[in-house]
Amino acid sequence: MAMNVGSGSGEEDEVVSAINTTPLVDIMLVLLIIFLITVPVVTTSIPVELPKERNEIRETKPENIVLSVDQQGGIYWNELRIPSTAALIDRLKKIAVLDPQPEVQIRGDGRANYDSVGRIIYACQRAGIAKVGFITEPPVRGG
Repeated sequence: MAMNVGSGSGEEDEVVSAINTTPLVDIMLVLLIIFLITVPVVTTSIPVELPKERNEIRETKPENIVLSVDQQGGIYWNELRIPSTAALIDRLKKIAVLDPQPEVQIRGDGRANYDSVGRIIYACQRAGIAKVGFITEPPVRGG
């Protein structure tokens, strides 16, 4: 007597060797929707020229050093005239060792040569001053 093991008609489950791509397609569609929503937010459609004016509040601290340059190129430490760049470097070296180091603020006359302001910046660099700022006036509004 012979026994029949399995049928040759293919009714049994066969091993499927293909990859199921349905979850992959679902993830890709979700990512596509997210990108389609975020791209218009990143890019602007209307070209607008924004104002370039800055409104900064100047902090006046008593330890800040104000150096002024007049129209003739004279350098002033607050109200005291500094005779030479070497004298300015010597005074700035004494200030550079303080902790915290004060900020040097430069007030340059608009009609002065750039050379005078450049000498102050060079002196600050030589003395080891880390913070150098410029004091300016805001532009006239409406005209």
